[in-house]
Amino acid sequence: MLSRSCLDLLSLVSTDDYRALSRIPRVMTVPGVISEFEIDDEERANSGSGSDEAVSSVSQERRIIVANQLPIRASRDADAKKWSFELDSDSLVLQLKDGFPSDVEVLYVGSLKAEIAASEQDEVAQVLLDKFRCVPTFLPAEIQNKFYHGFCKHYLWPLCHYMLPMSPSHGARFDRAQWQAYVLANKIFADKVTEVINPDEDYVWVHDYHLMILPTFLRKRFHRVKLGFFLHSTFPSSEIYRTIPVRDDILRALLNCDLVGFHTFDYARHFLSCCSRMLGLDYESKRGYIGLEYYGRTVTIKILPVGIHMGQLESFLSLSHTADKIKELKKQFEGKIVILGVDDMDLFKGISLKFLAMGQLLEVHQELRGKVVLVQILNPARSRGKDIQDLQNETNDIAKEINEKYGKPGYQPIIFINGPVSTQEKAAYYAISECCIVNAVRDGMNLVPYKYTVCRQGTPALDKAFGVDDESTTPKQSVIIVSEFIGCSPSLSGAIRVNPWNIDDVSEAMNSAIRMPEAEKHLRHEKHYKYISSHDVAYWARSFDQDLERACREHYLKRCWGVGLGLGFRIVALDPNFRKLSVDNIVSAYKSTQSRLILLDYDGTMMPQASINKTPSSDVIYILNCLCSDPKNIVFIVSGRDKECLSKWFSPCHNLGLSAEHGFVTRFSRDSPWENCGLTMDFDWKKIAEPVMALYTEATDGSFIEQKESALVWHHQEADPDFGSCQAKELLDHLESVLANEPVVVKRGQHIVEVKPQGVSKGIVVENLISTMRSQEKSPDFVLCIGDDRSDEDMFESISRTVSNPNLPTIAQVFACTVGQKPSMAKYYLEDTTDVIKLLHGLATASEQPKTADFLRLQDSL
Repeated sequence: MLSRSCLDLLSLVSTDDYRALSRIPRVMTVPGVISEFEIDDEERANSGSGSDEAVSSVSQERRIIVANQLPIRASRDADAKKWSFELDSDSLVLQLKDGFPSDVEVLYVGSLKAEIAASEQDEVAQVLLDKFRCVPTFLPAEIQNKFYHGFCKHYLWPLCHYMLPMSPSHGARFDRAQWQAYVLANKIFADKVTEVINPDEDYVWVHDYHLMILPTFLRKRFHRVKLGFFLHSTFPSSEIYRTIPVRDDILRALLNCDLVGFHTFDYARHFLSCCSRMLGLDYESKRGYIGLEYYGRTVTIKILPVGIHMGQLESFLSLSHTADKIKELKKQFEGKIVILGVDDMDLFKGISLKFLAMGQLLEVHQELRGKVVLVQILNPARSRGKDIQDLQNETNDIAKEINEKYGKPGYQPIIFINGPVSTQEKAAYYAISECCIVNAVRDGMNLVPYKYTVCRQGTPALDKAFGVDDESTTPKQSVIIVSEFIGCSPSLSGAIRVNPWNIDDVSEAMNSAIRMPEAEKHLRHEKHYKYISSHDVAYWARSFDQDLERACREHYLKRCWGVGLGLGFRIVALDPNFRKLSVDNIVSAYKSTQSRLILLDYDGTMMPQASINKTPSSDVIYILNCLCSDPKNIVFIVSGRDKECLSKWFSPCHNLGLSAEHGFVTRFSRDSPWENCGLTMDFDWKKIAEPVMALYTEATDGSFIEQKESALVWHHQEADPDFGSCQAKELLDHLESVLANEPVVVKRGQHIVEVKPQGVSKGIVVENLISTMRSQEKSPDFVLCIGDDRSDEDMFESISRTVSNPNLPTIAQVFACTVGQKPSMAKYYLEDTTDVIKLLHGLATASEQPKTADFLRLQDSL
């Protein structure tokens, strides 16, 4: 068994320098045989490769589609001992190809449904690549079992559908061995993608929950890979998702994509909530797109339900065999009203609830006995185990009971059709059914209602086969009963929505569908068909592909490097001029200058935001005193805190300058008086703002108001993250409205909403300090400014303006530095408050002063 530490290091060695290697093969399919990739004639001859068609030229645009299963049907001739393969026209990953431009090559990476012997794998891989553009991932049987049937189907799948394993008999609990198999399987998929990818040109599109950590492996190997992911399942609420022991690994893996897609806003909202609550990430909506800022990269969120392949269904409906089957079914169910259900044998499809509703319908509406038939097509179960067997037994027992109670010779209320049933045969059942019911208690999307609608629309060839010459004389009709808990429900606005757990509700919906007027059936059908026909699978794929291209446009405009170990790996993407501030670099500049200005924010810069005790440590006080004692330095703390708080905390620092409340009051040393910023202040606006803030404080548990001399601040860091953020936005709008005619500025910061007078900002503090130094003939030749918040951006902007102004004296050395890797006006960054203290200690070490015992002790500790 692989150890946890081993898994963390599983071949996560970066190969992002593939671009620099001009002769790396695109595909290695058979040992000793390398497919063509910039190999000259002599090398090709020596290699022994006889296939020049294995992989297309680099210049051709390509999409690499990665899914758990390849769009391939495999069969084996036992006598000839040969494998034969054909494309699976029902596979979604094959159908989505219609959404790409015709000149785009599509390559598929995934597993086969058949188990291939190790001795045949190389030959099979070559055949699949040459004939079908498919690259198979041959997972060992033990890994496949633990990965797919274990972690995917018995742990992740139920959890995504809101089923928590409360006991060993109620769902599968987290199994470390299965998780390790999941990681290893994802790594094998990454290895196969690595064999064929051209990281500079290809776009990679990963599908579904089986491969949720694959993006981390790919991003580790190719820092600028163009990577999209679409989740075809549900994404559970944060209350459910946070129970996963490896929740952060999965979230961070999805954030290693450029584009993450979901069927509905509910699923996307749950994902964003998890990112906020567990990783502290906030999202923004810009011009219709939702984006998450993640270490300098923008991860775009896509919301669009998948569609069906219209052409495939219409072609099946046009076949004479389909027409014959429809005639046969019409004769079989003559005089009956057919309600159709098509479901996988799955815990969450609500089949037994549907049957109970059918029994309730016949119990309450006795006149429908002998007239209504529920035809249930059961697709084979995708997983195996006791839970599936128990479900089958329960379903059979309920159907048997209802048929015995309400059936009679020649009539069965519930007709079971056990799969597999071909798409062509299903199309015939769709076409003859008056109503289609999808009663799942939870489902990611479910395309059955879409297929039903298209089949009820029919085709001209099918109409002709039934002698219908004028379509307008026979308006198309359909009725859909759909659970409100499935992904397709929001897009079917004409459907009868039901709560599948409410048997009476579903039963009455069936009755309403049966008794619905013909004109209403037609109107509902037209509404659905218009949407479904214009939002098919090609539309979905084209839209996702276009958004993926847009999301990747800035890849080469930023510098990228990787941080983090194992599955915690992520990319830091920053402006080319934005770099980490080196202690050695700044110390060199520090020593060579004579008049220095050092400006420091406090909260989040010198003191971690999460700290409960905000009092500066003795080490911080000592470092500040060391810097202040150098006659060449002027050191200031520029904070949003009030003057009483700053005075108390920094009382041991005699020569430290303080600027409180974002510059409203300033003093140059402990013994000098506080000076007002000079503006004429009228604080009558507080009488308007404070009652509004009090209203939101009362309504938002964990929030509070901070009273300052010049400002009012509403804090919500202790409130629920989602609710606090929502309330902050509402409060901001509310205050801007009521204070529109007041001389104040309303700003939203990190977990705060602040109202302060116009003309007060940290940027003005910087300008005044530099101006004062110049008036005293101490024009600064060294400026260091460090901050972490939005208010500190005012300082960075002010410094930038001063430096670029040709009418002012030149400042030789300027270091504007933000804390944390994020977009900023600053040109430098430090990782956290620990790095800030280390940097200041480095400057203190370089200052012209004797080194005391305390100083040497501090140096050793850092």
